[in-house]
Amino acid sequence: MPAATKLFPVDDLTVQIYNSEAQMAQDAAEIVHKYLQNLLQQKSTVAVLLATGNSQIKFLDALITLGGLEWSRMIFFHLDEYLGISTEHAASFRRYLRERVEKRIHPQQFHYIEGDALQPVAECDRYSQLLQAQPIDLCCLGVGENGHLAFNDPPVANFQDPNIVKLVKLDQVNRQQQMNTGHFSYLETVPQYAFTVTIPMICSANKIICLAPEMRKAKVVQKILSGDITTDCPASILRQQPQATLFLDVNSASLLA
Repeated sequence: MPAATKLFPVDDLTVQIYNSEAQMAQDAAEIVHKYLQNLLQQKSTVAVLLATGNSQIKFLDALITLGGLEWSRMIFFHLDEYLGISTEHAASFRRYLRERVEKRIHPQQFHYIEGDALQPVAECDRYSQLLQAQPIDLCCLGVGENGHLAFNDPPVANFQDPNIVKLVKLDQVNRQQQMNTGHFSYLETVPQYAFTVTIPMICSANKIICLAPEMRKAKVVQKILSGDITTDCPASILRQQPQATLFLDVNSASLLA
């Protein structure tokens, strides 16, 4: 197991730093693998809430490659999806998760947010009811360059949100980051609205892991750990979550004192 070069608390949040993104992803995968194995010995069914994005790719691959988990006893959800986008679109989070996760592990169920639902408000209600049907045992997160968790951008993030899933307008920083993934040809083609699981729902998970590698995350990581706990940087709420661990590589941790 690759060991963290540094491990320390910031308020209630545990922070672990690794020499490389590959080491970070491997250790996070082994920690999650052990956690899920233990849960499956105690419970008949385990519920997992997944993120997408580049920060998750190496981690998900490492977790699946480890093997030895009864995926058929797990129910999966995901954090967000663009409004009005089909499941076949290159940027669809449903497509990402079907190809990278569901087709490889064949879980008991994988509940998807239907981004192209004809009644988006009803889709929020439907997905909220599915999430409420059981406790979330594990939530896997990434962090946006504007500090968002899922699509809870600073203008719409609410630490006391009464909703479980909601429709939001994406801010300019977020839309630019989405375009930079290469799935959109120019900014105007990035959807302006999206579905997102809200911050209180994320924080209700029994275990949270947040992966934030790469130099482009260095400024927001510094803000998360050194600034105020505020919706101006939504991921700062993780500092109030004792069940959460933030995984960094040397690049994303480069601006920390």
